[in-house]
Amino acid sequence: MSGDTMLLLPVILPFIAGIIIGFINNEKQRNWMVFIIIAVELALVLDAALGESSLTVWNMTDRLSIAYHIDGIARYFAVLICVIWLLAGIFSMEYMKHEHKPARFFMFYVMSLSTLISLCFSANMMTMYFSYELMTLLTFPLVIHTQEPQAVRAGMKYLGYSIFGAGLGLLGFFFLNSYCITTEFAPGGTLNPALIGGHENLLLTVFFFMAVGFGCKAGMFPLHAWLPTAHPVAPSPASAVLSGIITKGGVICIIRVTFYLFGADFIRGSWAQTVLLGLTLITIFMGSMLAYKEKLLKKRLAYSTVSQVSYVLFGLMLLNPVGFTGALLQVAFHAVAKNILFLCAGAIIYKKGCTLVEELRGIGKEMPIVMGCFTIAALSLVGIPPTGGFVSKWFLAQGALGSSVGTLAIIGVTILMVSALLTAGYLFSIVLDGFFPGNNFNYSTVQKREPNYLMTVPLLILSIAVVFLGVFPNCLEMFINNISGVIF
Repeated sequence: MSGDTMLLLPVILPFIAGIIIGFINNEKQRNWMVFIIIAVELALVLDAALGESSLTVWNMTDRLSIAYHIDGIARYFAVLICVIWLLAGIFSMEYMKHEHKPARFFMFYVMSLSTLISLCFSANMMTMYFSYELMTLLTFPLVIHTQEPQAVRAGMKYLGYSIFGAGLGLLGFFFLNSYCITTEFAPGGTLNPALIGGHENLLLTVFFFMAVGFGCKAGMFPLHAWLPTAHPVAPSPASAVLSGIITKGGVICIIRVTFYLFGADFIRGSWAQTVLLGLTLITIFMGSMLAYKEKLLKKRLAYSTVSQVSYVLFGLMLLNPVGFTGALLQVAFHAVAKNILFLCAGAIIYKKGCTLVEELRGIGKEMPIVMGCFTIAALSLVGIPPTGGFVSKWFLAQGALGSSVGTLAIIGVTILMVSALLTAGYLFSIVLDGFFPGNNFNYSTVQKREPNYLMTVPLLILSIAVVFLGVFPNCLEMFINNISGVIF
């Protein structure tokens, strides 16, 4: 082991703590430990983010090792993950009171955090692949938590799709080991110019399949089907982090493969870029259409995630700094907004047991704080100022129009606008029926059902964040611009 050994602490702390949490039966003690561990993890990540440290844990060969490194991408994703994980964890402390085996849920919830931080800090392809697979295995119990037949089937589907996608990534790793100077991540890529001559199409094919494989976790067509199956059956806090955070695990891998192994210059203008842009646009439109038609609340939100995360992939595949900025802004704003929506759905299920959209008429009268937060998140996903979603979609549109992808730029902007209209249709209809149920609604049945502070405080913090970052996005923009300045 060589390097800054303190870098290993935020990777292993949640894993060890999660095992201990699984054996704590006292609810109050368990909740406090969950809160303290994730808060300490956030502090450790913030401390690590201040430096540029590296750590090699294990050298298997001269080209294969488990190693960690802190760079801009690691900082951005790790801090976002810890903040969301903490707030969703606080919400879970109340929500899991109506679920069986909460200790098991919190055990895997906390342990999963270690794999996400390991994925963010990964310094090379081997560490990233190992972390990615472990993330799948540790989040699998969150999907099947209820152990109902439907949940088990959804969990197996999640496992099958994820392992298949990761397998495509591993296959690409075998090729890259022969054509890269090193499998360590480096801005601009590490392809060996002396070896790639005459093999460009082979390497573009490898890149395409790696992007599709890791895109599975991000819900990109054609490996998207696990997502609308798994999200509705998981407990709502698990659905929130699966949708807002776990999908970003695929995004991290695509960023590393695209910009830190192959390099944007190698891919730009190729058939692989064109086809992947096409797949992201198909996913954006398809996800919006399916969400618009869906009647089950959590499944509607799941299809929404299929669409919204592909906004990120679209921005990345533009392979220019403006699109890259829009993509990373969308990462943060989607994570915040989608966590709000799934947690609001959880609060509704917890207090009323409603799971269908048609059952939500008048819900704004009974749960005004929850539905107020839902409305703010909906505004952000549609892309209406002053929320953060407007800023990210503005950069994505500018990145498309300023790119060199020709007709796909116009098609892309058109699909983004159509998707925004569909998003407004499937989210604002819930808001309008919730606050304005109409004259034929029986107002005498209305009674206040607002959840307690463990649920409402995280929702309010996330809602304030999505507006604050929309009004003052400059700090995030500057941070992302610093990253793009290194890789472009």
